[in-house]
Amino acid sequence: MNKNSSNIMALAPNTSNKRETVCIFGTGDFGRALGQKMIQSGYSVVYGSRSTQISNLIPKDAEVLGHAEAAQKAAIIIIAIQRQHYNFLTPLAEVLRGKVLVDISNNLKLNQYPESNAEYLAQLLPGSKVVKAFNTVSAWALQSGTLDASRQVFVCGDDVEAKQMVMNIVRALGLTPLDKGSLLAAQEIENYPLQLFPMWKFPIFLSLGLTAFFFFYCLALDVIYTYIYENNNFSFFIAITIPNRVFPVMALILLALVYLPGIFAAIIQLYRGTKYRRFPDWLDKWMLCRKQLGLIALAFATLHVVFTLVTPMRAFVSWRTSKGIISQALNNKTEPLNHTNAWLSDSYLALGILGYFLFVLLGITSLPSVSNNVNWREFRFVQSKLGYLALIFCTAHTLVYGGKWFLSPSAYKWYLPNIYILSLIVPCIVLVIKFVLIIPCVDKPLTQIRQGWERNPKYSE
Repeated sequence: MNKNSSNIMALAPNTSNKRETVCIFGTGDFGRALGQKMIQSGYSVVYGSRSTQISNLIPKDAEVLGHAEAAQKAAIIIIAIQRQHYNFLTPLAEVLRGKVLVDISNNLKLNQYPESNAEYLAQLLPGSKVVKAFNTVSAWALQSGTLDASRQVFVCGDDVEAKQMVMNIVRALGLTPLDKGSLLAAQEIENYPLQLFPMWKFPIFLSLGLTAFFFFYCLALDVIYTYIYENNNFSFFIAITIPNRVFPVMALILLALVYLPGIFAAIIQLYRGTKYRRFPDWLDKWMLCRKQLGLIALAFATLHVVFTLVTPMRAFVSWRTSKGIISQALNNKTEPLNHTNAWLSDSYLALGILGYFLFVLLGITSLPSVSNNVNWREFRFVQSKLGYLALIFCTAHTLVYGGKWFLSPSAYKWYLPNIYILSLIVPCIVLVIKFVLIIPCVDKPLTQIRQGWERNPKYSE
């Protein structure tokens, strides 16, 4: 319930028509975009610039003055210039004394300077109150109004009152402020825009590595082996057949990897008899990227669906079908319907459809716009209960489809198991251990531990 409150506040700013004057130092892209947005929200904006000549690029309702004169008109001054130009502020130290300076700058690379830009600004102007904000919002988003993806604004500063004033402006612009604490957090905030999908690195590298492994594994067994020992050229399998074997395998394994860290966490808590000790770092990082692993798994599952739908249009499939028809015609014999195969075919298709439906449901509920509108119990039910059900359906889908290869000697080319056999290892381990964990004699102590009970209280910290 509380997680919706900040959005409500962001969408319901102060409705008074006239707000205080805000000064902006800098008439670049971001300075102009922010000024225009503030004017639309009812603020009076005055720009401090080296040139006081009015430009067509400046918002028409804004005033342009010299730096010193502009600073005297406002209690809050937004510094929309790069760090290398901060030195011009030193002569303005007396004018800026007691003012709230909002540093919005970013750097070109991570940890470019020993201290953050905001801390450097505070050292240059010790009489001012420096607040870090707005550096994670782009000028393009402000101008186009597409702020849904970057609505959250990180704010930090040493002066509580100054920070609150800036957070009020953030809310008035329809954004959501997030207090990150003192100015010591500025370095972390400045690094955010420079990080390229920080929570996606491990899932992406893991997915790429596993995809490459399974692709070359299938290439060796389905193309190279058949060419060497059967003198058949199936190199065209590289385009559709092999990818459509790799995609479902990747989707199933990654979905299992979403729930495997929770299994490890439960085992560790049962072993320790407490929840008040940190998990190992590798497990912490793994648990933090479960959402990304799940979304990548959904992408692989979707590719599998698309590739499967186009399979009947392939020349190889048409040739194989026509060959079977001609063979029956030449032999004057029609193959009877194999009811066992018909049941297996319909069963694995039904299981795949149900599994994919639940898979999509998991992906939809992980979106912030959806998860913000459900309570924690509902979210946990979908992500945990329905998530395990999706894993069961997908595992059963693979078992029914590829189960026939388990005991077939022809499936072990070069004594290597079929790719579908490999894909079942992790999901089956997860499901078997999960089944053990929900047995009452195991589930009861685990539930007690997660509710705060400790086997040995001396470990509590």
